[in-house]
Amino acid sequence: MANALNSKTEPREPGDDDAERAPLLREPREGLPEVTSDADALAGVVAALSAGTGPVAVDAERASGYRYGQRAYLVQLRREGSGSALIDPIACPDLSKLEDTVGDAEVVLHAAHQDLPCLTEVNLRPRRLFDTELAGRLLGYQRVGLGFMVERILHVRLAKEHSAVDWSQRPLPEDWLRYAALDVEILIELRNALEAELEEAGKLEWAREEFASVLAAPPKEPRPDPWRRTSGIHRVRNQRALAAVRELWYERDRIAQERDISPGRVLPDAAIVEAATTMPRTTAELADIRQFGIKLARRYLTTWIKAVNRARDMPQTELPRPNAPGDGPPPVNRWADRAPEAASRLESVRATVTGIAEDVVMPTENLLLPDTVRRLAWAPPQTVDPDTVGDFLRERGAREWQIALTAQPLATALDEAEKA
Repeated sequence: MANALNSKTEPREPGDDDAERAPLLREPREGLPEVTSDADALAGVVAALSAGTGPVAVDAERASGYRYGQRAYLVQLRREGSGSALIDPIACPDLSKLEDTVGDAEVVLHAAHQDLPCLTEVNLRPRRLFDTELAGRLLGYQRVGLGFMVERILHVRLAKEHSAVDWSQRPLPEDWLRYAALDVEILIELRNALEAELEEAGKLEWAREEFASVLAAPPKEPRPDPWRRTSGIHRVRNQRALAAVRELWYERDRIAQERDISPGRVLPDAAIVEAATTMPRTTAELADIRQFGIKLARRYLTTWIKAVNRARDMPQTELPRPNAPGDGPPPVNRWADRAPEAASRLESVRATVTGIAEDVVMPTENLLLPDTVRRLAWAPPQTVDPDTVGDFLRERGAREWQIALTAQPLATALDEAEKA
């Protein structure tokens, strides 16, 4: 294999001409495995995995955009000496025996934050992790999708045309299964190449801290007002219209959950916003809104108009505030007028973080989260020095390698901003 660092610093960007591109992987090397869908077959997978050695490559396929929630509809594994396995987690919903077999072996995932929640649901929780996407970010790759990284580093291509299909279908088409098997086929090779790059760049210990942090992160708390993330809600200008968004959103979510359908397939966000801004009074007026033309949306016209009417008749005291209260600083665009000294600090610490990120060749958000930077600028420690800044960062989840790189320069930047 060519030196990975040379490949990264002098990239051969994938071209449009397939004849000039890396060869396309078409078949798993041991052939396409049968889908594991009963207890006996699962016991065979457990035995095979136990006989293997080294890291375990894992991937999961969801039905985002088709089904409610983010459950796994296929789990793929591969290990040296074990071969590949495809498991139907609907037929085999408890993979705790696999978890016991994997034990302390390193699990290789790409974009672990996406797959860990659905793997946890089927009782497959890694104890050690290598995240190939996160490794790519720490190494400064501009694009970290699995297909791009495999082509650039391993010089083979993965077909990605089935990445957004409805994996809840049964039976799954053979070409989809082949695609899924190939995703773990090369994951350990990619992991090995990235580990070598991380070690050469002096970032391997940073990566290990990051991987441990991903595993230790608690489950995300539900958002207090999830309806506020409705796409296009910025067009909604008053509290009563916001109430309509809220009422429609919760009705849609209830129906989507009951029918196990992605909410956007019940009623698009654009329909919610249009109804909230026009506030129709009858089902006929509602039906005239173009975005309500999809089949499921029309089936529930009476439900939608009741939601709009609830918002119309709601007492003023029950209407939602235009902006949800938060525990963080206000939007940055208000700082210059409201707190010019904080705006000056923000400019200084942002420039400092950007400079360090450029020096170590990684995105600024992987060096320090933007929210942490804003909070530091808005309300820095009373006494600013490397120790107090380090404690501030640590309390907000920064890893030790991040603190070692940034605490001293940030303390200096804050001090200089105060003197300016």
